[in-house]
Amino acid sequence: MEIYVGNLAYATTDDGLKAAFAAFGEVTAVRVVTDRMTGRSKGFGFVTMPDAAQAQAAIDAINGHEIDGRVVRANESQPKPREERRGGGFRGGRGGFGGGRDRAPRRETRW
Repeated sequence: MEIYVGNLAYATTDDGLKAAFAAFGEVTAVRVVTDRMTGRSKGFGFVTMPDAAQAQAAIDAINGHEIDGRVVRANESQPKPREERRGGGFRGGRGGFGGGRDRAPRRETRW
């Protein structure tokens, strides 16, 4: 079972998070999510435990309690909702500034 852990202290490391959950059973993977540019923690992470009963016991024990001085939230991880892709950019992908495909081409006037 994958567990979402939110409201982590910025100082919390993978090892610290693993130690908190290892008291309840086997932990196969831990990842504190970090910002790509700064390398600083984003304040949440994921813990994977193969035994669902142990994982639920860990969630019940850790949710609402402190890790590294912060009261954390722990629950079963939910899949990230997929967003509909409609094209990017300004005006929903229907051309850019100053016109585009949604109107007839201008006629040139010669003097």
